[in-house]
Amino acid sequence: MANQIITNMHFHHIGLKARDFEKSLRFYQALGMTCVARWESAETPIAMLDLGDGGRIELFGDGGDAFSANGKWVHFALGVDDVAAAYEKALAAGAESQSAPRDLALKAQPQDMTIRIAFVKGPDGEVIEFFKQLD
Repeated sequence: MANQIITNMHFHHIGLKARDFEKSLRFYQALGMTCVARWESAETPIAMLDLGDGGRIELFGDGGDAFSANGKWVHFALGVDDVAAAYEKALAAGAESQSAPRDLALKAQPQDMTIRIAFVKGPDGEVIEFFKQLD
Protein backbone atom coordinates (compact mmCIF):
# COMPACT_ATOMS: atom_id res chain seq x y z
CA MET A 1 0.00 0.00 0.00
CA ALA A 2 1.42 3.39 -0.99
CA ASN A 3 1.95 6.13 1.55
CA GLN A 4 -0.68 8.83 0.96
CA ILE A 5 0.97 11.49 3.18
CA ILE A 6 4.63 11.45 2.03
CA THR A 7 4.75 9.99 -1.46
CA ASN A 8 7.45 7.49 -2.46
CA MET A 9 8.77 7.16 1.12
CA HIS A 10 10.85 4.03 1.61
CA PHE A 11 13.37 2.54 4.02
CA HIS A 12 16.83 3.81 3.17
CA HIS A 13 19.22 2.93 6.00
CA ILE A 14 19.80 2.48 9.69
CA GLY A 15 22.93 3.80 11.44
CA LEU A 16 25.01 1.48 13.63
CA LYS A 17 27.89 2.48 15.93
CA ALA A 18 30.64 -0.14 15.76
CA ARG A 19 33.15 -0.78 18.54
CA ASP A 20 35.68 -2.10 15.99
CA PHE A 21 34.91 -0.48 12.64
CA GLU A 22 37.12 -2.68 10.43
CA LYS A 23 35.95 -5.90 12.10
CA SER A 24 32.29 -4.89 11.66
CA LEU A 25 32.91 -3.81 8.07
CA ARG A 26 34.49 -7.19 7.26
CA PHE A 27 31.62 -8.99 9.03
CA TYR A 28 28.87 -7.28 7.05
CA GLN A 29 30.80 -7.68 3.80
CA ALA A 30 31.16 -11.40 4.62
CA LEU A 31 27.36 -11.51 4.81
CA GLY A 32 27.27 -10.29 1.22
CA MET A 33 26.76 -6.57 1.79
CA THR A 34 28.55 -4.19 -0.56
CA CYS A 35 30.34 -1.06 0.62
CA VAL A 36 28.90 1.57 -1.72
CA ALA A 37 30.57 4.59 -0.03
CA ARG A 38 33.13 5.28 2.66
CA TRP A 39 34.22 8.59 4.22
CA GLU A 40 35.63 10.21 7.34
CA SER A 41 33.75 12.51 9.71
CA ALA A 42 35.75 14.16 12.53
CA GLU A 43 38.40 11.45 11.96
CA THR A 44 35.79 8.71 12.39
CA PRO A 45 35.35 6.24 9.53
CA ILE A 46 31.85 5.79 8.13
CA ALA A 47 30.70 3.29 5.50
CA MET A 48 27.40 2.83 3.70
CA LEU A 49 26.69 -0.87 3.16
CA ASP A 50 24.01 -2.06 0.72
CA LEU A 51 22.14 -5.15 1.92
CA GLY A 52 21.45 -6.25 -1.66
CA ASP A 53 17.92 -4.90 -2.03
CA GLY A 54 18.69 -1.18 -1.76
CA GLY A 55 18.30 -1.10 2.05
CA ARG A 56 21.49 -0.04 3.80
CA ILE A 57 23.43 0.06 7.05
CA GLU A 58 25.46 3.20 7.76
CA LEU A 59 28.35 1.94 9.87
CA PHE A 60 30.02 4.43 12.24
CA GLY A 61 33.47 3.80 13.73
CA ASP A 62 32.94 5.61 17.03
CA GLY A 63 30.89 3.02 18.92
CA GLY A 64 33.16 2.18 21.84
CA ASP A 65 31.85 -0.08 24.57
CA ALA A 66 29.30 2.36 26.02
CA PHE A 67 25.76 2.63 24.77
CA SER A 68 24.39 6.03 23.76
CA ALA A 69 20.91 7.16 24.74
CA ASN A 70 19.77 5.42 21.53
CA GLY A 71 21.86 2.29 22.08
CA LYS A 72 24.16 1.18 19.30
CA TRP A 73 21.57 1.98 16.65
CA VAL A 74 22.00 5.69 15.95
CA HIS A 75 18.96 6.41 13.74
CA PHE A 76 16.89 5.04 10.94
CA ALA A 77 16.61 6.82 7.64
CA LEU A 78 13.74 7.11 5.23
CA GLY A 79 14.49 7.91 1.61
CA VAL A 80 12.13 10.61 0.37
CA ASP A 81 11.69 12.73 -2.75
CA ASP A 82 11.43 16.01 -0.79
CA VAL A 83 13.40 16.17 2.47
CA ALA A 84 12.03 19.57 3.52
CA ALA A 85 8.41 18.53 2.98
CA ALA A 86 8.88 15.28 4.92
CA TYR A 87 10.60 17.20 7.75
CA GLU A 88 7.74 19.72 7.94
CA LYS A 89 5.11 16.97 7.91
CA ALA A 90 6.92 15.17 10.73
CA LEU A 91 7.05 18.37 12.80
CA ALA A 92 3.35 18.94 12.15
CA ALA A 93 2.68 15.39 13.37
CA GLY A 94 4.43 16.14 16.68
CA ALA A 95 8.08 15.29 16.02
CA GLU A 96 10.82 17.37 17.62
CA SER A 97 13.39 18.96 15.32
CA GLN A 98 16.92 17.70 15.73
CA SER A 99 18.44 19.08 12.53
CA ALA A 100 16.75 21.16 9.83
CA PRO A 101 17.12 20.15 6.18
CA ARG A 102 20.60 20.72 4.78
CA ASP A 103 22.82 19.60 1.93
CA LEU A 104 26.02 17.81 2.77
CA ALA A 105 28.88 17.18 0.34
CA LEU A 106 30.77 14.02 1.30
CA LYS A 107 34.30 13.19 0.23
CA ALA A 108 33.52 9.50 -0.23
CA GLN A 109 35.00 6.47 -1.95
CA PRO A 110 34.59 5.31 -4.64
CA GLN A 111 33.20 8.76 -5.54
CA ASP A 112 32.11 11.93 -3.80
CA MET A 113 28.41 12.40 -3.21
CA THR A 114 26.04 15.13 -2.10
CA ILE A 115 23.06 14.36 0.09
CA ARG A 116 20.15 16.32 1.55
CA ILE A 117 19.22 15.29 5.09
CA ALA A 118 17.08 16.35 8.04
CA PHE A 119 16.59 14.74 11.45
CA VAL A 120 13.66 14.65 13.85
CA LYS A 121 12.93 12.86 17.11
CA GLY A 122 9.81 10.72 17.24
CA PRO A 123 7.48 10.35 20.22
CA ASP A 124 9.80 7.97 22.11
CA GLY A 125 12.96 9.91 21.32
CA GLU A 126 13.84 7.74 18.33
CA VAL A 127 15.90 9.58 15.75
CA ILE A 128 14.52 9.61 12.21
CA GLU A 129 16.50 10.87 9.24
CA PHE A 130 14.88 12.00 5.98
CA PHE A 131 17.41 11.32 3.21
CA LYS A 132 17.90 12.05 -0.48
CA GLN A 133 21.05 11.52 -2.52
CA LEU A 134 21.39 14.47 -4.89
CA ASP A 135 24.00 13.12 -7.29
